[in-house]
Amino acid sequence: MTDQPEPGRPDTPRLTTREAAELLGVKPETVYAYVSRGQLSSVRAAGGRGSTFDPDEVRALARRSGRREPSPAGGDLVFRTGITLIEEDRCYFRGVDATELARRHCFEEVAEWLWTGELRPGVRFEAPPETLAAARRAVGALPAHSGSTDRLRVAVTAAAATDPLRFDLSPGAVLSSARSLIPTLVRALPVLGGAPETEEGPLALRLWPRLTARPVDARALAVLDAALTLLIDHDLAASTLAARVAASAHAHPYAVVSAGLGVLEGPLHGAASGPAHRMLQEAVDRGSAVPVVADHLRTGGRVPGLGHRLYRGEDPRARALFALLEDVPQAAGALAAAREVVATTARHAPLHANIDLALAVLSVACGMAAEAGETVFAVSRTAGWIAHALEEYGERPLRIRPSGQYTGPRPPQPTP
Repeated sequence: MTDQPEPGRPDTPRLTTREAAELLGVKPETVYAYVSRGQLSSVRAAGGRGSTFDPDEVRALARRSGRREPSPAGGDLVFRTGITLIEEDRCYFRGVDATELARRHCFEEVAEWLWTGELRPGVRFEAPPETLAAARRAVGALPAHSGSTDRLRVAVTAAAATDPLRFDLSPGAVLSSARSLIPTLVRALPVLGGAPETEEGPLALRLWPRLTARPVDARALAVLDAALTLLIDHDLAASTLAARVAASAHAHPYAVVSAGLGVLEGPLHGAASGPAHRMLQEAVDRGSAVPVVADHLRTGGRVPGLGHRLYRGEDPRARALFALLEDVPQAAGALAAAREVVATTARHAPLHANIDLALAVLSVACGMAAEAGETVFAVSRTAGWIAHALEEYGERPLRIRPSGQYTGPRPPQPTP
């Protein structure tokens, strides 16, 4: 595609060729190749010197291609991956719409799909007795006030210590570890309210009594299973990047999961559902979301559960969960409050619901604690981290080595 004259008044600042190349992670020559193949459009800069590019179009191409040429220092910042594609406000797992997978298949089946590209109907993950016993002992030694992510991190370490083959990074060995680790994490968590433990059945059923003391409800359980499925992966989120860095150093899969859990606990990532839960609970208690939203805006804070940098409209994962929550009678109040949050905030900013708000509806409606969404997130995303580890183990080791830009005093400096 040839250059067109640059518009007189662009809506947003356009990118230079160098800036577009940096965003795409390629050489300037490759940017011009994209233009010639019609993958990217450009316009002549004012005065006819160089070309400029639409930043939104460049970012969209970066998401589609997943291609990045090695930087001069040998570090990769964008990775080829065949796991998740986020495009045009939709999320795909190995090319299949994630919301459709969640509607048709349970968490374990979709985890297998991410790991192997094959669906195994009815597959179940089981925790080895010795591994489970070690994880429970370690978790039981923690203070009573410990959070679920604290317990999960300890359980991962205990499980690793019982697996002498954890350093075998062949695909078969890694998958064997993953299939035993995930149910170990779930069953190492304490059961709430003295409810009987469920040892068999889908993972969502075994997780339910660790999230709420209420009896299992089939329709709410279907929402929980769908949430587990939809949260498995979401491209290179911060925790997934940490997991890939660990895998690049050929850390064993338990260490990869530990790296992911360390980042997941940040308030801007996996713990983001907690504030959404508390906001929604307050809205239900007060009978209106309007004053609750107003309080957030008055203090200069953002409204939890709204907006996502990868979607212009509503998070498709949230939309899928909201549809399932419509069939859960006890979720009616929380669902109405969530919609009022979105409608009220829309007067101030055009933000849409994300999956944290949908998780909050589930947790509020089913009497779960504020950290329940974080627990669901951590258990689910473990499968995604393993999928990325499997990819990274097949790449050049230690390839993720970006260079620091030194800003300290120039040497030589006197010895202090």
